Amino acid sequence: MPDIRHRVGIAVPKERVYSTLAAKDGVARFWTDRVEGASEVGGRLSFFFGGPTPSAVMEIVDLSPDDRVQWRCVDGPSDWVGTTVSFELTEDGGETVVLFTHAGWREPTEFMHHCSTKWATVLIGLRSGLEGGAFTAFPDDTRISGSWR
Repeated sequence: MPDIRHRVGIAVPKERVYSTLAAKDGVARFWTDRVEGASEVGGRLSFFFGGPTPSAVMEIVDLSPDDRVQWRCVDGPSDWVGTTVSFELTEDGGETVVLFTHAGWREPTEFMHHCSTKWATVLIGLRSGLEGGAFTAFPDDTRISGSWR
């Protein structure tokens, strides 16, 4: 099964990166401005991208303080359902390294390619916001295609 993988270094402590990734309000700062649900292992977060219903629902699988956040998609685009999204945190040269993986895609579709580029912009927005610049959560995100956000 193919996976999406990215690596980004962020010049802030691991604890700060983790607290942003692990909290509902933190995710609302860097991915989409409307997130509902419980940010705890076994809880579910619903992510809204402008519509009245969630575009994706993630079950929180793992919250390992300062090291890992992992979700499993339980509702959303059919290509996403059953996939996992993880953020692994390490330190290297004075920065926190986020190893991002969106794993378990059934096949490398055009939508997967789109999502890979989109996840990269989301991670750069996370870095920007944590390092003192602007967060770029939806609806202020980087648009990469006319037909898909």
